Amino acid sequence: MRVGMGYDVHRLTEGRKLILGGVEIPYEKGLLGHSDADVVVHAIMDALLGAAALGDIGKHFPDTDPKYEGISSIALLKHVGDLLEAHDYIIENIDATIIAQRPKLLHYMPEMVKNVADALGVETGQVNIKATTEEGLGFTGSGEGISAQAICLLSPCFSYPEADRETSGGCCRRCRG
Repeated sequence: MRVGMGYDVHRLTEGRKLILGGVEIPYEKGLLGHSDADVVVHAIMDALLGAAALGDIGKHFPDTDPKYEGISSIALLKHVGDLLEAHDYIIENIDATIIAQRPKLLHYMPEMVKNVADALGVETGQVNIKATTEEGLGFTGSGEGISAQAICLLSPCFSYPEADRETSGGCCRRCRG
């Protein structure tokens, strides 16, 4: 088993959409960044890449590359999922926390979970996304920005018994032939 941890933060600014977990959240400000600045998806990608020892999102999607300007982070997450599959890793679970004083995010969580699960080809029960405030403290508490943390557990495909691989149709590209 391999564990990965990810963290991301972006400043809130006017004139941008607020995208979290691939969901557009109605709010007067959005996150500033080269892509859509989806902090929770960025934290998840870094956790997954870290667990697989494949670097980080800056290595794979540099903010100096114009092809990533304004890109959907969900599209980038799909690419990370493809990298994991190519390296024969199976996602066991992902747990992420969004830290934001506002807006309230509870009603958007199911859609965020579904977007992440769909992008990675896993079940929604393998993804958990939650939100918390910092009780008015720090840059997130004052509304200057939003941050996110994520942790994940990966397993190499070869750690699954042969019988499980056969009954499930194969756990990764190598097993599926």
